Amino acid sequence: MSFQQGLSGLNASSKALDVISNNVANSNTVGFKQSEAHFSDVYAASLSRTGDNQVGIGTMVSSISQVFTQGNVTVTDNPLDVAINGNGFFRMSQNGTISYTRNGQFDVDKNGYIVNDQGLRLTGYPADSSGTILSASPTDLTVDTSDLTPTATSTASVGLNLDSRESAPSNSPFSMTDPKSYTSSTALTVYDSLGNAHTSTMYFVKSATAGQWDMYTSLDGGAVGAATSLTFSSSGALSAVSQGGVAVPNDAIPQSVTVSTGAVSPLDFTMDFSKTTQFGSSFGVNLMSQNGFSAGRLSGLNIDEDGIVQARYSNGQSRNLGQVALANFTAPNGLVSLGNNQWAESSESGPPLVGKPGTSSLGVLQSSAVEESNVDLTEQLVDMITMQRAYQANAQSIKTEDQIMQTLVNLR
Repeated sequence: MSFQQGLSGLNASSKALDVISNNVANSNTVGFKQSEAHFSDVYAASLSRTGDNQVGIGTMVSSISQVFTQGNVTVTDNPLDVAINGNGFFRMSQNGTISYTRNGQFDVDKNGYIVNDQGLRLTGYPADSSGTILSASPTDLTVDTSDLTPTATSTASVGLNLDSRESAPSNSPFSMTDPKSYTSSTALTVYDSLGNAHTSTMYFVKSATAGQWDMYTSLDGGAVGAATSLTFSSSGALSAVSQGGVAVPNDAIPQSVTVSTGAVSPLDFTMDFSKTTQFGSSFGVNLMSQNGFSAGRLSGLNIDEDGIVQARYSNGQSRNLGQVALANFTAPNGLVSLGNNQWAESSESGPPLVGKPGTSSLGVLQSSAVEESNVDLTEQLVDMITMQRAYQANAQSIKTEDQIMQTLVNLR
């Protein structure tokens, strides 16, 4: 009798409706991946050589498979919200227990760790004090909220053009308080070991000899040091530099100035003048840079598409704090769902393939964004109607079988 077939159909349709209802319920869950119920028919064991007279005994749900298609990416206001565009999972740690997720809603806890809503820590590759990523085994990522230590200027680069048409100044000798005693001037900000800013002013005096200039420097308006001689070739390129009659490199002109701020004194640094020229055009500054900076406080965080977590400081500097690690699996459908948007590896999923975003089969990241659920509500509602019809049809087959049985019982 067909009670068994109809009952199996009711059970299978009910299970499929459970799956659809769970998809609908999680249509707004960030990083959620919808599931599908897969059916298979059921036959009783038979010793018959052919299936000419075999009748199935119903159906069953053979598996519930998750669909790991890409969800839509939505922009948010949190720079630590991260969406994966492509394959891969975030690797999370809870006291050394590793799980995986597509939900990239992160924040920083009181201890400086990057965590999700459940307090699980995001893992990745750490960075050393200079910001170099150490691509060893992943560890819990942290955000150092302490001030950025100041760095004294050690090198500076100056690129400018000195006007070859200029004549020697009308007044001599040079005095920084007498504009008529020098031809041009410019200034560069440098920093001592405590992060104090100082103004290094450079004065350029055209010599009566073609292609010859003298440069005088003063720190914060203090006493002027000895002149540095600059010699240019007929093509306008800087060909020689000397101090006190001793040749020095064009790209490492030594400077030593006294500071009275309590920092290391004298402040020693070198200046690169290799990009300085003497052409028949007006004086102009094309390059002015140095590698020192003052102390800075953390002002913001950002994660780029390669997963590098970068801190921005109030002094305009930035530093790498680490790099997010992603993991992928040969068979993602073999992962075990743990709830809270987490999965765990299993023997069916295979071991995790961990790497940097954008490498191998791993996707790239988008900061200030999250990946929405991949549930298509329209599709789910249509599937719900289909399963409802299937449930009704199986119930009708049971009802029909009951009526047949009643007819047999009523026979006299």
